[in-house]
Amino acid sequence: MSTARLLLAYLRNRPLAALLTVMLVALGVATMTAATLVSSQTEARMTRDAAGVDLVVGAKGSPLQLVLAGVYHLDVPPGNVPHAALAELRSNRLVREAIPLSLGDSVEGFRIVGTEPAFLALHGARLARGEAFREPMQAIVGSRVARTTGLEVGARFVGTHGLAPGGPRHDDHLYTVSGVLAPTGGVIDRLVLTPLESVWQVHEGTPADDEERAILEAEREVTMVLVRYATPLAAATLPRAINASDRLQAASPALESARLFSLVGVGVDGVRAFAAVLLVAAGLSVFVALLQALSDRRRELALMRLLGAAPRRLFALLLLEGVAVTAVGAAVGVALGHAALEAAGRWLSPRGEWTLTGLDFVTMEVAYVLGAVALGALAALLPALRAAQTPLAGALADD
Repeated sequence: MSTARLLLAYLRNRPLAALLTVMLVALGVATMTAATLVSSQTEARMTRDAAGVDLVVGAKGSPLQLVLAGVYHLDVPPGNVPHAALAELRSNRLVREAIPLSLGDSVEGFRIVGTEPAFLALHGARLARGEAFREPMQAIVGSRVARTTGLEVGARFVGTHGLAPGGPRHDDHLYTVSGVLAPTGGVIDRLVLTPLESVWQVHEGTPADDEERAILEAEREVTMVLVRYATPLAAATLPRAINASDRLQAASPALESARLFSLVGVGVDGVRAFAAVLLVAAGLSVFVALLQALSDRRRELALMRLLGAAPRRLFALLLLEGVAVTAVGAAVGVALGHAALEAAGRWLSPRGEWTLTGLDFVTMEVAYVLGAVALGALAALLPALRAAQTPLAGALADD
């Protein structure tokens, strides 16, 4: 009988022990796989969304909050800054480009962003239908916004104050959709873009006379400004100069993202540690099961020796049993991890949350599978050595 057939026969005789080991390995590998995929996709997404933005200039407060609100649109901004700050930044020789953002309203939970056409180029976005906004109260909607809300070219809608559904509505000011963006996979997919003048018009109302109009224009604000450096020297001097002012602060998306990754990394490392405990438990299960099986099989192994089986074949039989069980568990774990993440991504997708997919693959998964298989081989090593050294006379003499 071949070694493979003997292996299958032994596994069929101990289905519960084999199934327990497969489940422990599968849970450990699935947990590690899912955690790694979430971490890699999150890092890639945040890196892509922040590409091209060297600095975020906004009101005094938390730098991380400023970056989360202005780059990733996952938080509320700390406040507004004078519109005059935009002109000052654009006149600075260290600034290559300054793109203003005005935040505060939303439509069905999707943020309305007052900005300029340069914001589209910053994110590499292009129109799938319609045209770019040309005048106030026109809007371009991202692909996710269009898919979720049903807004299309020519549709009209009103903004809601704040991001939470059910806030005060600006019913007197209707936006008209002028275009729909093609999917990019980035943050712009879930934004509604409109000229800065739209935001001012909605919140200023209609001035009574020219004097009031002049006062309102002089007091206009923007929420923040996205800055691109004109020279590498700007990274050393510009943030310090901005932070020295009374009202403005500068936050680097690269630094704040790294800080955020370090915070998230603690949780990911904790999940991986838990998964490692599961894998160690699986290795102990393999070790105990094979030792117990070795005790039960002494006569069978002795008979195989008597019939001409070499010690190395007995060694290979026990070693392959440990490797086979953990290999099956690792394969099941990888599949389970991808399936769980894909299900989570599909569940989050209609809610406009962070996009996750189980269709990605990272090379670290190969290391997890090989590690699980190596653990199975290590756990089976001692039982395999003892099987190869099975004494003929003593084993056959046992009842």
